Amino acid sequence: MTATTHNDADHADDHHDHGPELTGIKRWLFTTNHKDIGTMYLIFSLVMLFVGGAMALVIRTELGQPGMQFVQPDFYNQMVTMHALIMIFGAVMPAFVGLANWMIPLMVGAPDMALPRMNNWSFWILPVAFGILLATLFVPGGAPAGGWTMYPPLVLQTGDAFPMLIFAVHLMGISSIMGAINIIVTILNMRAPGMTLLKMPLFVWTWLITAYLLIAVMPVLAGAVTMLLTDQFFGTSFFRAAGGGDPVMFQHIFWFFGHPEVYIMILPAFGIISEIIPTFSRKPLFGYTSMVYATASIAFLSFIVWAHHMFTAGMPLTGQLFFMFTTMLIAVPTGVKVFNWAATMWKGAMTFETPMLFAVAFLFLFTIGGFSGLMLAIVPADFQYHDSYFVVAHFHYVLVPGAIFAIIAGVYYWLPKWTGHMYNETLGKAHFWLTTIFVNLTFFPMHFLGLAGMPRRIPDYSTQFADFNLVATVGAFGFGLSQLLFVWIIVQCARGGKKATAEVWENPVGLEWTVPSPAPHHTFDEPPVVK
Repeated sequence: MTATTHNDADHADDHHDHGPELTGIKRWLFTTNHKDIGTMYLIFSLVMLFVGGAMALVIRTELGQPGMQFVQPDFYNQMVTMHALIMIFGAVMPAFVGLANWMIPLMVGAPDMALPRMNNWSFWILPVAFGILLATLFVPGGAPAGGWTMYPPLVLQTGDAFPMLIFAVHLMGISSIMGAINIIVTILNMRAPGMTLLKMPLFVWTWLITAYLLIAVMPVLAGAVTMLLTDQFFGTSFFRAAGGGDPVMFQHIFWFFGHPEVYIMILPAFGIISEIIPTFSRKPLFGYTSMVYATASIAFLSFIVWAHHMFTAGMPLTGQLFFMFTTMLIAVPTGVKVFNWAATMWKGAMTFETPMLFAVAFLFLFTIGGFSGLMLAIVPADFQYHDSYFVVAHFHYVLVPGAIFAIIAGVYYWLPKWTGHMYNETLGKAHFWLTTIFVNLTFFPMHFLGLAGMPRRIPDYSTQFADFNLVATVGAFGFGLSQLLFVWIIVQCARGGKKATAEVWENPVGLEWTVPSPAPHHTFDEPPVVK
């Protein structure tokens, strides 16, 4: 297979062959360079992390003690809804797309992404989408307060914010689909000669599979929210019981999107961890092929488990059994991955630089999220846990020490590659310990609150839950403030610092540090020569 689909060798230095080089703001507005676009995605996601994080702190401030102290119940519900939408579509997903933009062309030996102009477009839709979403805070009636799941009839009562919410969700979906198409075309058409699919780095594999998931499920979400829109403004009755519709049908459609979406947010994380652990263990990844198949199995199974979110919505026993067993089945390929990472570290010459610390923490803490997920998969148990803080604890363990830790690990790991400078290792380790301690302080007590019966999405609660809530609130503020240190480390590294060398991780064995899974036989700096 040739590495170039259209005379792309000339296209390697994106700006130079197309008239004068763009400078200043124009460079960023019109860039088609995958590195620039990757950087913009990452900066955007960092900004959204702080915006969504500020909303989480409003929620935790209100829950710091029982009684209504700081915000009205309506505004509290708006914060819960906006926090989720911003963290999922604004922080986690764009960060992974940014890492994909930066690293996939380098890892497969392509001069750039396959569709550079679409790449630019898919990024610039995002600030518009989130501008519209955040603008809902200033319209009469306030932001949407129906939860990020947008269940009818609740979400239909959100006034002027409702059509803005739907439009913003459509824009996010368009951006995701365009990014996914670009990633698939790049990986399938632009690999270096000799790089077969099973020689690709695992980060590339996880993104290839994730991109197919995105293309499959984003239109499902688009369909669901469009039906909401026509119910509200055009007299249809898809979900209106009064007109013969069924609100539970919305839950089925939404979770058919929502569950694969959860895996869209964790599979690229698996890819990052699969790059980092071999590097700092000084060993090739254990069971490369089984890791690829495990990723594909997780992706396939993610489509047939959606109704485990709906065990309490009324379901035939056969349905409950089917969704219980398929959900528990996902634990098998996920377990394969965890054991393979552990086997990679086994008897390796391990060192614990910051990326490795985050990767090891990911292993432990993501597994906690996995085990609580298994508990939630069991139907009779789920009747007790459903809509309690136990569920909140479960998915935050998957998404914060899971997805977000992996993103942070990836940023530390590739920063020397991106900037040519080493970050401050001492500050990096301080950031790791602060983040890890506070993340557990925030979310671990929520398991106990849920098991004791505290419902989720409430602004006030019984005094018996006060102590654990105070601990969680202190943890949340500590976690949020620790991320300011992360920003400082990145800024310091980008401005300069110790020069990064080719042997950036002081690698005694001589494994290529950028691509620890099977490495291609070419350098990353020059476009591959097609013989």
